[in-house]
Amino acid sequence: MLGLPPSVRIYFAAELVDMRKGIDGLRALVEGDLKKDAYGGHLFVFVGKSKDKVKILFWDRNGFVLYLERLERGASSCR
Repeated sequence: MLGLPPSVRIYFAAELVDMRKGIDGLRALVEGDLKKDAYGGHLFVFVGKSKDKVKILFWDRNGFVLYLERLERGASSCR
């Protein structure tokens, strides 16, 4: 279980994303495509075009944090 305060929202990008994008590229998607404030402390979830990677971007008061998860099994069930 995640220990997130109730004020934190989780937003999922509706389209698959190029996983070569880093913090600045994903922040631009948050502000441009999702029309959200990247500095609001919410979590933004992006799935790669091959559907085997997930990135989560959020602001933690000191800077951006970017998590990357590479799925080893079960990726084929997402296709």
